[in-house]
Amino acid sequence: MVHQHSSQPRLSPSSYEEYEADTAMLLAPRLAYFAGAARQEHVTRAAQEMGVPQSTLSRAIVRLEEDLGVALFARKGRTVSLTPAGRTFLTAVERALAEVEKAAEAVQQDADPASGKVAFGFLHTMGSETVPGLIRAFRADHPRIRFTLVQNYGEAMIERLRAGELDLCLTSPVPDAPDLVARRLDEQRLRLVVPDDHRLAGRKRIRLAEAADETFVTLEPGYGLRRITDDLCAEAGFTPRVAFEGEEAETLRGLVAAGLGVALLPPPAVARPGVVELTVTAPRAVREIGVAWLDGHPDTAPVAAFKRFLLSRRGRLLPD
Repeated sequence: MVHQHSSQPRLSPSSYEEYEADTAMLLAPRLAYFAGAARQEHVTRAAQEMGVPQSTLSRAIVRLEEDLGVALFARKGRTVSLTPAGRTFLTAVERALAEVEKAAEAVQQDADPASGKVAFGFLHTMGSETVPGLIRAFRADHPRIRFTLVQNYGEAMIERLRAGELDLCLTSPVPDAPDLVARRLDEQRLRLVVPDDHRLAGRKRIRLAEAADETFVTLEPGYGLRRITDDLCAEAGFTPRVAFEGEEAETLRGLVAAGLGVALLPPPAVARPGVVELTVTAPRAVREIGVAWLDGHPDTAPVAAFKRFLLSRRGRLLPD
């Protein structure tokens, strides 16, 4: 039996990807020349329209055809007309060039100093008063700058920052990572929130150790406030017994009012009936609020302006 071996090399999946990438790199600079020649149906006029030497355009088109292994034009002197393959290719090229043009316009608009965009992330607990107040104050001097706002917990925002989906995020605790730059802006006192019929409800101040036997409602693991709660309780000498883990501070406040447990929470935007909020005297119950961004990433003009504004609010970030 005679075995026939194909002379055509077989490419692995990774080889195909490399081949496709190499082809794209070869073709990309020549596509605009091809589209210009197809539009004018004349090499000299196309070169004049595009502001390049006629020889440059001609060579680019010849090399494009050589790379593809297909004739895109029928030639008669300087006049050219598309072949069937050329018409098929032109449809895709025009679509691709239009997408590139649209993308270029979008990034230029987003970087515009007067009307660009800032992608800004912040904690859920900053959403009712702090962030609206910050944006309102910033837009007094920058009325046309646009915001893409993301409200989430700290670790999720850091992930989106690293993925390039956010320019800046307002978070707590202030992150400490080699790929991030973080600046402390303010601190916020945390209170022990108890039901209004609780045995401690008549108090104004409390040491956290006095709540060691209480059942707590907390945010889920991964939330910065949950980590702070666990650390403060550990400093007070106990591990909290957790009855419920949630995603929103105000949900926890409602569950405290319902008698499900107690909670360490920042002050509410609006006082909630059914609970009493006690000042914690020991340990010092605060959370630091800071702004973070990726180290080494250049800022657009609107991002740089908003970053300067946030840093100027050190010590007065939070509403009184």
